[in-house]
Amino acid sequence: MSFIESLTAYQLDTLKEVGNIGSGNAATSLSTLLNRKVDMTVPAVRVVGFDEMMDLVGGPDKIIVSVYLRIQGEAPGNMFFVLSPPEAEVFVKEMTGIDNFNLENPPFDEMGLSALQELGNILAGSYLSALSDFIKVLLQPSVPLLHIDMAAAILTQGLMELSQESDYAIIIDTIINEEGNNSEPIKGHFFLLPDPESFPKIFDRLGVTS
Repeated sequence: MSFIESLTAYQLDTLKEVGNIGSGNAATSLSTLLNRKVDMTVPAVRVVGFDEMMDLVGGPDKIIVSVYLRIQGEAPGNMFFVLSPPEAEVFVKEMTGIDNFNLENPPFDEMGLSALQELGNILAGSYLSALSDFIKVLLQPSVPLLHIDMAAAILTQGLMELSQESDYAIIIDTIINEEGNNSEPIKGHFFLLPDPESFPKIFDRLGVTS
């Protein structure tokens, strides 16, 4: 059994707590950016296999919107923030007021793409900052890269390092809800893929080594 497959419920609850701290920081940043109150929650943290991860986003051929960051520092790895195109379009319209923004027919509006990139940057940066503070390990995000492509094409690259040891990843569900907005909350997923050698360091610092 690989390390990631042996994670206990307590260890996952600890990661969820870190996620909630990060989402609180991200909500504050988004509220400032949008000049409106935004709430964020982390309803679940799960460990899933590669196939289940693909199913989660609708299958390997499903078009997804992803912001990718390489985690640099003492516990390197990969992180994706993933949205469906309709969810991404809703966010861009809320953030920029561009009512006709769509991800069906390129070329896409550059301001809308920049908004998506900034969303991923804020969310991933807030989560990594919370995790870094919690475990006292330096973690820094790279410049975020926005991709709109089939799920398999985007996620397979990030799994290359991890798949040397395991085909599993940590999924952090995220719900973004704007106060006073009656539309459905925006649901996204973080895919956290620390490099194999980073797992023991992270969980040792969390005090929850198996």
